[in-house]
Amino acid sequence: MTCGHCISSVSEELESLAGVETVDVDLNSGGISTVTITSSQELSPSEIGEAVAEAGYLVVANEA
Repeated sequence: MTCGHCISSVSEELESLAGVETVDVDLNSGGISTVTITSSQELSPSEIGEAVAEAGYLVVANEA
């Protein structure tokens, strides 16, 4: 991700997942950005990966 529009795109897709309450993006333009998701239910890595891919990006690491 490189800009505010990128953040908006990823956030919108993640916020559409069931149970997601907040999405916080720490933008590292030109590097790997970090996304923190707060959810009322557990999300699978595949759900997260598909949402991020829908926005045009790729999950490179997934931490619990």
